[in-house]
Parts: sequence; C-alpha cells; structure tokens
Amino acid sequence: MTEIEEIAEDLVRTWFDEDPVRASLLGLPGDHGRLPDYSAENHGRLRARYGELADHAENAAGDAVTRGVVVQQARAAVERLEAAEVEFSVSETLSAPALTPLTVLPLITLDDEEKVAGYLSRLESIPSLVDTVIERQRAARLPDFLVRAGADFLGRYLERPGSDPLRLTGHSFVDRQEALLAEVVRPAFARYRDFLDEELKPRALGQEQAGLCWQPDGERRYARLIRVHTSTERGAQELHETGLRTIDALAEEYRELGSRVFGLTALPEIFERLRTDPALRWSSGEELLDGARTAIRRAEAAAPQWFRTVPSQPCEVRPVPPAEAEGGTIAYYIEPDFAGKRQGVYYANTAHARERFRHTSEAIAFHEAVPGHHFQLSGAMSLDGVPLVHKLADVNSYIEGWGLYAERLADEMGLYSSDVSRFGMLTQDSMRAGRLVVDTGMHALGWSRQQAVDYLREHTPMAPLEIELEIDRYAGCPAQALSYLVGRLEIQRVRAEAERALGEAFDIRDFHDAVLGHGILPLAVLGTVVADWVASVG
Repeated sequence: MTEIEEIAEDLVRTWFDEDPVRASLLGLPGDHGRLPDYSAENHGRLRARYGELADHAENAAGDAVTRGVVVQQARAAVERLEAAEVEFSVSETLSAPALTPLTVLPLITLDDEEKVAGYLSRLESIPSLVDTVIERQRAARLPDFLVRAGADFLGRYLERPGSDPLRLTGHSFVDRQEALLAEVVRPAFARYRDFLDEELKPRALGQEQAGLCWQPDGERRYARLIRVHTSTERGAQELHETGLRTIDALAEEYRELGSRVFGLTALPEIFERLRTDPALRWSSGEELLDGARTAIRRAEAAAPQWFRTVPSQPCEVRPVPPAEAEGGTIAYYIEPDFAGKRQGVYYANTAHARERFRHTSEAIAFHEAVPGHHFQLSGAMSLDGVPLVHKLADVNSYIEGWGLYAERLADEMGLYSSDVSRFGMLTQDSMRAGRLVVDTGMHALGWSRQQAVDYLREHTPMAPLEIELEIDRYAGCPAQALSYLVGRLEIQRVRAEAERALGEAFDIRDFHDAVLGHGILPLAVLGTVVADWVASVG
C-alpha cells in the first residue's frame, strides 16, 4: 500500500469517527451503536485531525488522483467544521443535525444482531445528541422562518406517534423500541421543538436578514462553505454574475420552445402558461411516481449507446416519507449500500401532487436516477481498483454537477417524451442558475427572503409552492445550491475541450467512463483526469 493510500484510509476512518451513522448506512464496518458527537470539543479535535491529514497528504508518495482527492476532502472538512453549520442549521431534514436521525436511521439495514442492538443504542442516545445541538445553538439568532420550519417539522412528527419513521418492523425488539420511542426519543425531540419555539423564536431575525452574512463572521463562513460545496476558489460575486448571465441565456431557449409549443414568445406569458395550465399538473401522487418510473425505464434502455458501464441494479422509485414530505425538497436520491442489501432509491415528493408540475418530472428523474445520480453513485461504489475514498468523497459540485449534466444529456439521448417535457429541462436549468443568484444574494449580498422569492418568480417558471420551499432550503443550507451549475459548467467545459482535441476520435461512451470511472472527484482533479484521458487517446 502506498503512502497516499494509507492516508486515504485514515481519512475514511476519520469520516466515520465524525459520523458513524454513515458507515452503517453504507453497510460498512464501524461503530453501529453511536451517533455523531456535535460538541465544540469534538469538532475541535476533528478539525485538527483533518488538518494533519491534509498536510501529510500534500507530498505523500503514490497516485496523484488519490492525492488530489484526499487533500481537497481533508481541507474541505476543516473549512466545513470552521463554518460551524451545527450552530445555524435547524430546518433542513437532510442536514440539520438534530433532525437528520429521523431521516437517516430508518434507512439502515439491520441485518445482524450487532446492528439491531446498535439501533436501540442510537435511540437511547438521541437525547444526548439533541442536548449537544441545543448547547451549540443556544446563543444563535437565526431567521424566524427557518426556526419556524424546524419547529413545524417536529410538530408534525410529534403529532403522529403512530407513524413514527423510527419505528422499524420485522425485528424482535418491538417492546424495547416502543418504550424508547415513547419515553426517550419523542420527549427529546419535543425538548428541541420547545427550544426552537421558546428560546430561538423570540429573538429570531426577520425575513429581511435571511442569509449567513447577518450572522457573526458570516461573510467568512459563507466563503468557506462556497469552497466546500463547489471545490473551487470562486467568490460569491463571480458566482452571482454567472447565475445572472445563465438566466439571460436561457431566455432565448424559452422563446424558441414557447413559440413552437404555445405560440408565445414573451417570457412572462410562457411562464404563466406553464404555471397555470391544469393539464400540466399531476392528478395524484401515484401518477407522479408512475411517470418517474416510465422515464427511468426509458433511460435505462437507451443507456448502453451512451455509456460503456451501467449499474447492475435498477433504481427503485419511492415517495418521500410522509414525515418529511410536507416541508421537504422536490426529490432526492439515496445510494445503495455496499452489502447489496439496499438498492439505490429515487425519492419523489408526492405531497400536494396536484400543485406539482407534470412537465418537470422527467428532468428530475433523469437527474436523480438515470443517467444521473444512480449511474454516478452506484457506479462509483462498484468500481474496482480504486481506494474507498474515491467512492465516498463528498464533492457536491461533482455529484450535483453530474446530475444537472444528466438532464441536458437526456435531451441529447432523445429521452424527453415531448417538447412540453423539454420545458421541464429548461425549468430545472432556470432553477439551478437562479440558485447562484439567490443563494449569493441572501448569504453574501444581504437579500431578504422576499427578494429571493421574487427573483425566482420573475425569472423561472417554477411552481409557487416549490419556490417557497426551495428558498427556505437555500437559506438553511448555505452554498450547497451553488454546486449544481458550477459542476455542470465544468463537466461541459472539459467535454468541449475533449471534443475539440479528439475530433472524430471522440467517443461519448469513453468520455463518460473517464468522468465516472475514477469515483467522486474535486473539479480540479476531474479536469486533470479528463486531460490525461484525452492525451492517451490522442
């Protein structure tokens, strides 16, 4: 084993030390009875350890690609901990530390007695986790709409004890589980809900102070999170301007398609038609899920013409769990585990299905499932001959950039069922470009929540329901929304350069193998990998 491979293994161990639930979720060895420790003392220890790993990796002998992944990921972990997200994250069910157990723990496969016992231990530990988060957030002054969203989520959870997502069936621990849920878990979440309602809400900031720039050291914390989520050194103002330019460029595509489909060329009229036409709504949540499954099966059939390597397992489609659907995001993907006990799953939000757009469904399915995250993440997990760090790296710009690239690739593949569905592709593009504008607007430029909402209403045809939820997501998880367009633009850039350099020798299947065949990569490392592939072909 090379020096850099040893450091890479140490980095993975440190990840699982920080978040042992992740190892359980992935079906990997680890401490299956422990929850994350969000204390300032532990985060200080982890920050020092990640810094040491980055320093050691800089000049370590071994594979240059692995070195690039390890250095970037260790440095990003330092920046993430220095940004202290735990102190302001209260509303996002996939990232707020006090809420994530309700989403993540039910996904763990309990396939042996150790994991069964560990699950019960984790339920017992939820009060300690909640109390630690409360201590980290006790001095916070956060936007009132985020505090309210977190409290409302917990209120819905506590009102429905009969449908508790932490109640797992098919195991012998029913009585012990029920006692823990009633006597330990729900009281702990009630305590956090009361903390939000009684301590944070009375001193909360107004909607005019929606972003991180209004928090102590907010400008520097946001800059750190930009580096974490984009894996670049791009600044907030540059990203803001990139979003504005992309929104302007999309206008011509809307006009061309609007003229052909609706006989309309004015953007406000096109957007109004897309928002209000009842034929462009789902009639039920089940119809929404069926539409996603149909699109995914079509993409799977076409994939071999565009990819040399395709996942061996299909992607499952499920509704977002009821506990998180009401205030949750549009859709997301959860990768399979390494043990083969759980497939990759695309979760589509079916809450208020009659208010959700039919024409965006295909683009979202191509992003989250095929040829998007399912191909990317399940494919990374099955790679041979690469260190585990390549399969688990947390590089949002690569992960989400590929998802957004997949939406446009699907158009090249002829996967959209109609020009109306291609409007969904443009809508998704507008949303991702708009994210650059409103995320930087709120967190760096001092925009209010309403300014951000108004911008998306004017410049995208997104559903009003989804605009409100998306803005709250960006406010609650600063900089994550920047990763999508930043990553796609880089993938498109390296593809265009490869096409110019190789001419007729360019094969899209080999390009996709080059992009996906090394696992999850920081964007700078991806550029080097693709350049090396071009040189090997040329």
